[in-house]
Amino acid sequence: MIKQRIMPLSFLVAAMMGSLTLVGCSKPAEKTEEKAATETTAPAASGDTIKVGILHSLSGTMAISETSLKDTALMTINEINAAGGVLGKKLEPVVVDPASDWPLFAERTRQLLTQNKVDVIFGCWTSVSRKSVLPVVEELNGLLFYPVQYEGQEQSNNIFYTGAAPNQQAIPAVEYLMGDEGGKAERFVLLGTDYVYPRTTNQILRAFLKSKGVAEKDIMEEYTPFGHSNYQTIVANIKKFAAGKKTAVISTINGDSNVPFYRELGNQGIKASDIPVMAFSVGEEELRGIDTKPLVGHLAAWNYFMSVKNPTNAKFIKDYKQFAVDYKLPNADKVVTNDPMEATYVGIHMWKQAVEKAGSTEVDKVREAMKGQTYAAPSGYTLKMDEENHHLWKPVMIGQIRADGQFDVVYKTPEVIRAENWSPYIPK
Repeated sequence: MIKQRIMPLSFLVAAMMGSLTLVGCSKPAEKTEEKAATETTAPAASGDTIKVGILHSLSGTMAISETSLKDTALMTINEINAAGGVLGKKLEPVVVDPASDWPLFAERTRQLLTQNKVDVIFGCWTSVSRKSVLPVVEELNGLLFYPVQYEGQEQSNNIFYTGAAPNQQAIPAVEYLMGDEGGKAERFVLLGTDYVYPRTTNQILRAFLKSKGVAEKDIMEEYTPFGHSNYQTIVANIKKFAAGKKTAVISTINGDSNVPFYRELGNQGIKASDIPVMAFSVGEEELRGIDTKPLVGHLAAWNYFMSVKNPTNAKFIKDYKQFAVDYKLPNADKVVTNDPMEATYVGIHMWKQAVEKAGSTEVDKVREAMKGQTYAAPSGYTLKMDEENHHLWKPVMIGQIRADGQFDVVYKTPEVIRAENWSPYIPK
């Protein structure tokens, strides 16, 4: 892959709301009445609207990350409805809150498909939530668009994966750290939240590191539960482990635990020039709640950054900023965009294109029409849905944290990369 240096552009955008609602896109949020999900007996497409499920945690440990995805979905639905809807019908969002409770994700999915009669679901963040939803959508032949980077090792006829597979994020990030521009790291700390995504990703990375000659004694692996807040001992252990060799931290910490982790790095004086942290689940939204000045220079690997400069991204940011004002989102003047938000936006537009190509919202027809769909994304690349594995072809970007909570993009691939959902480094 060819490395490129580019100049970033800083904008402010994204948001957090948070209660269980059914939201109508035709009205600003403050004018929309809250109402319980009601059971319908006819398929949504046969009525006046097409119902779309939005399945994101608006409370609990993952609300810090997922609420903005719900808002992005509503903005995108507004945009589509303003342009005439889909098949001559308006999209009607049905928003439910699984509250960072993994079994509740399955229950809410069943509710969306059997009671609310939605034609598609956009949602989930953690892999454990997706794993909870997967058997339900397969049983009921529902359709889930999943917008977040994940560990791979999965493929389903009922899921389209619009986030990154490991070869589109994790592997390139470690290669960067081992190279000249990343500091030639020789020792690695694999630090994550204790669930399937971090553990499987680190299994892949451990095998990859060993294939590159990194010794077992130069790999430290540590996990903490969701919502963990005391990182004093772990950060102190990282400092001890780093003694004598250039060391980097690979962070797969998810949710609000990122705030105390990064705060503790600052408290113990760890600078990026000493022990760089490469995060896979920290973006612009997570950094809004942190004093980022001590974190300048630490890294994140994604497929999109808000600071990317191009006309498509400028419009995406402007539209979301306006949505935040119109819908009176909290701190609307400081909202930000991030990678999973872009993936949500792209996924909804690709689904719209597939429905129009199929001439139907029927899952089997939409699934076939999704093959090879392309979309000019805010990242500045044209993304493509793979014809075989239901994963997007995406670029790889690495950003350095700035004092204002934005990222300078220091590396990007010249082209989109085909997802390898089955890693060559561990058994299929």
